[in-house]
Amino acid sequence: MAMTEESMKQNRKTSAEQLTTFESGNEMAAMAAAQINYHVMGYFPITPSTEVAQYLDLMKSKGLHDIELIAADGEHGSAGICFGAATTGARVFNATSANGLLYMIEQLPVQSGLRFPMVMNLVTRAVSGPLDIRGDHSDLYYALNTGWVILSARTPQAVYDMNIMALKLSEHEDVRLPVIVAYDGFYTSHQKRKVDYFKDRKDVQGFVGEAPKGFPTSIDKKNPVTIGAHMNGDDLLNNSYQQSEALYRAYDVYNDIRAEYEELSGRNYDILDLYQMEDAEVALFLLNSAAESAKDVVDRLRAKGIKAGVFSPNIIRPFPSEDIRVALKNVQALLIGERADSYGGNGANLTHEVKSALQEDKENQTIVLSRVFGLGGKDFYADDAENFFKMAINALELGYAEKPFDYYGHVAGDPEKQLQQVIEPQTGDTYKTGLIKVTEDEESGKLKVRIPPLRQLTQKPKRFASGHGACPGCGIFPGLELFFKGIEGDAVILLHTGCGYVVTTAYPYSSHKQPFIHNLFQNGPATLSGTLEAFFEMKDRGEVDINDDFTFVMITGDGGMDIGMGSAVGTALRNHKMIILEYDNEGYMNTGSQMSYSTPIGHMTSTTTVGKNKPGKAFHHKDTAQIMAATNIPYVFTGTEAFPQDLIKKAAKAQWYAQNEGLVYGKILITCPLNWKSEDRDGEVIMKAAVDSCFFPLYEVERGETTITYNPETKNKRIDLPEWLKYMGKTKHMLKPENEYILKDFETEVERRWKTLKVKHETPYI
Repeated sequence: MAMTEESMKQNRKTSAEQLTTFESGNEMAAMAAAQINYHVMGYFPITPSTEVAQYLDLMKSKGLHDIELIAADGEHGSAGICFGAATTGARVFNATSANGLLYMIEQLPVQSGLRFPMVMNLVTRAVSGPLDIRGDHSDLYYALNTGWVILSARTPQAVYDMNIMALKLSEHEDVRLPVIVAYDGFYTSHQKRKVDYFKDRKDVQGFVGEAPKGFPTSIDKKNPVTIGAHMNGDDLLNNSYQQSEALYRAYDVYNDIRAEYEELSGRNYDILDLYQMEDAEVALFLLNSAAESAKDVVDRLRAKGIKAGVFSPNIIRPFPSEDIRVALKNVQALLIGERADSYGGNGANLTHEVKSALQEDKENQTIVLSRVFGLGGKDFYADDAENFFKMAINALELGYAEKPFDYYGHVAGDPEKQLQQVIEPQTGDTYKTGLIKVTEDEESGKLKVRIPPLRQLTQKPKRFASGHGACPGCGIFPGLELFFKGIEGDAVILLHTGCGYVVTTAYPYSSHKQPFIHNLFQNGPATLSGTLEAFFEMKDRGEVDINDDFTFVMITGDGGMDIGMGSAVGTALRNHKMIILEYDNEGYMNTGSQMSYSTPIGHMTSTTTVGKNKPGKAFHHKDTAQIMAATNIPYVFTGTEAFPQDLIKKAAKAQWYAQNEGLVYGKILITCPLNWKSEDRDGEVIMKAAVDSCFFPLYEVERGETTITYNPETKNKRIDLPEWLKYMGKTKHMLKPENEYILKDFETEVERRWKTLKVKHETPYI
């Protein structure tokens, strides 16, 4: 494998000076983007592509590029940002993975159908469900029909080189289509390898050239155009034909570009990467990094006299049918390994495309086997490649494939090892203490809550079992458990993707003691609304015999009220009888502490780096509680475990409203020591300081009336913002003299929101 990479670099003649480094695929994608100096990157973090934006943010803090990095509210939004930017003639860049690609996928045919160039890195990853964050090609296969050119990169070196070639290909006058550069999540994206790159970015910019002029844009006042006009069938047929022809022309254009790039870099990326295929009788067709793993096996088999080979395409859209026919001219048995399935299709997508290519060669008699392997990041070793060759050799000896299509690496379950339930189901009276009383005051229209001393509630069982994998000092579960102390009886809980979900549900184990559902970030509220409405409908029909004191709780966090905001507002407007509870840790912590819209101004995250050119997040945080209050739901509240009685009372109110009137939204502040760069033991101190500084005021909006439930000013406990910020490493830079202007801006906004809240408290129905 290393030998083949070195062979690419031997005796090369290049026209530009290059340096050697040791970097990952994500780092090299960012390096290429920075050297090109794109105009705009719209992005949203999702593992394992998140690092691309992080590296670019870090580079920008050091003044290494001028790309405008725009953090979207979700991948759908990021695709919209990119499309909108592309219509101006700007150079546009993006990176995503897995369900992120699927969330933006309706936008992708818009961009290709309207012929606007851009480059997107697809860091391939398993599409859920169930959720798996590691690499396979199930996301890539969804992209095959989007009309985008697709390049495949097997190594970090290829990621760098193909990102440079991709822009030139995308902007070529005979193509004018967006391009995906696909490489394997965690294998290529995170593993560091020896890589050569151009010392001077001018060599890169000289290769890609100036952005082409003379094409329609959305900002040409003298030549106004309508972009995306409605078409009837006749026109759409013509438009699709032109797009199809452009995609096929990309084949020849790519060939020209890669030859030109070879002169500049000394590295060649033919249509097919062929290894020992000249006289191969048995061969493997593998995409991306798996092909590299198989090359050493080819050498071993060749030493035994077996004519083996392996090949992999560098471009899969357009699909190189003729090249494949030529490569397989003498191959008698071929095994196609794919990290994805086309369910029910008797083989995944590229299997059928290879078979279709061979069908055009009437003389070809190649026996074709198809195997789905490596799903969810399951490792592919040399031994696995050897097993693939054994299957192909066996078919060659038999003269046919005993089993043309199958999965590889799966195992049958063992009934004797079936997991046994560890905890007895805790239902009904288990979570009923009878100690919490909620009554409605007919005169004021508000609820009165009586709770016992906290020590009496400690006997109430926890909703989450021990053994979860949360970080030391994580505030999620202390905060959630305290909230659930105020919830009596059974609950159905939904957690969308995030830290709270990931650390409690590592298959085959679960920390959830009661019914639990998972769905993706953007759809948690809608999912649980469907659950509860189906429950009530079946009860009304007499089809289920279950007490109707269920409390339905949807738990969001880690930025879920950004990408999931639309779903939350829609659910609120429908006023379903449920609770949306947000744990606010001020970032996308489950993907590595990226900025969310709840991150306050100036705070440092992995995508709001602090450096000489960047002093942290550039804009103020979203006031989710006020947004949800504007939907006129019965009850909205804020809380934190630093004020336990306040939170438990609000939980009891939340349950009453959710069971009697409609939707409740609650926001609880919780700590994240790992990403806040704070001491584990300081969690309660930090949260209390956040409240006493009036950054996170404690209040409720009950049937439209706002009540501050804890006022630090009237108790003479108000503190200045720096007294809170000093506890966290992510904010200490804000206390330095050179960043005083950011601190002042933050203080002004906190004071404005606090004064507004006090007016609402003093004046009902404002």
